[in-house]
Amino acid sequence: MSSGMLPENLVASKVTDIKGDGKCNLDQIGNELLEKMENIEAMSKRQRKKLMKQKQWEEQRNLRKQKRKEKRLKRKQERQSQLESSNDGSFRKRLRRDVVPSTLRLIIDCSFDNLMELKDVKKLHKQIQRCYAENRKALHPVQDIHIKSEHYSELMKKEDLVYLTSDSPEVLNELDESKAYVIGGLVDHNHHKGITYKRAQEEGISHAQLPLGIFVKMNSRKVLAVNHVFEIILAFLEKRDWEEAFFTVLPQRKGAKPLNETTEATMCKRQKSEMVQGVADVTELLRANFHGQLNHFSYLAMHFKNEVAG
Repeated sequence: MSSGMLPENLVASKVTDIKGDGKCNLDQIGNELLEKMENIEAMSKRQRKKLMKQKQWEEQRNLRKQKRKEKRLKRKQERQSQLESSNDGSFRKRLRRDVVPSTLRLIIDCSFDNLMELKDVKKLHKQIQRCYAENRKALHPVQDIHIKSEHYSELMKKEDLVYLTSDSPEVLNELDESKAYVIGGLVDHNHHKGITYKRAQEEGISHAQLPLGIFVKMNSRKVLAVNHVFEIILAFLEKRDWEEAFFTVLPQRKGAKPLNETTEATMCKRQKSEMVQGVADVTELLRANFHGQLNHFSYLAMHFKNEVAG
């Protein structure tokens, strides 16, 4: 709008006023019109500024929202990291301090592929993976697992080998940690009864069966999965008790039950011992968690103080 042009409503109103009394001072009217024009122009500038600020605010809304989200996520990650380091760190360190590796060696004989279907070979693969995982968690792990293409009889002396087979007449009462115990890597569904015992005889190495029949009554044959035999050995190295080792590992679907009342009493004793140990572990975890919470609160207090100071 040009300063030389007046709004129609103002012109009309002033013309009416002039016609009305005829005594209005033209200079006074001009000054009033000029003042009103300046006010209109000034209001337009403020309005434009206000609209520009509002537009900028709207454009930056998503950016502000994203920054707030990232800040909350960062605080959450920091709190989680502190809790994990205080809880799991101390608990795991305590457990790892108790780890004492065993010199005993365990061998899985994987030379039965031609007797298994592909699905059973895959099952064996999963069982071996389970063995590896359990060995890493054990308090007395056996020697590190290595995959060798050579036959085990080529890698160690025959007098150091003992083949574990449920068909052996010899019962293994104690583990000799200077020996290497062989587990037959076979998922046979009872199709090849006695094959591991026959393999041990053909190779001229010692053989024995776990003392399962002394402590456990089972609904099925005393043939265990590869990982179960592996885990029982690990459990015995920790507990030094075959009975506890069996009932710690054997799955319920095997129908394993105590062979006599003495075994039941021993089971109760074992269960109580496990409960006591479980309570001790939980207590340790809660204590670590308590310290972690204190650290967390201290962190929040310091963060709040910094925010206020800032």
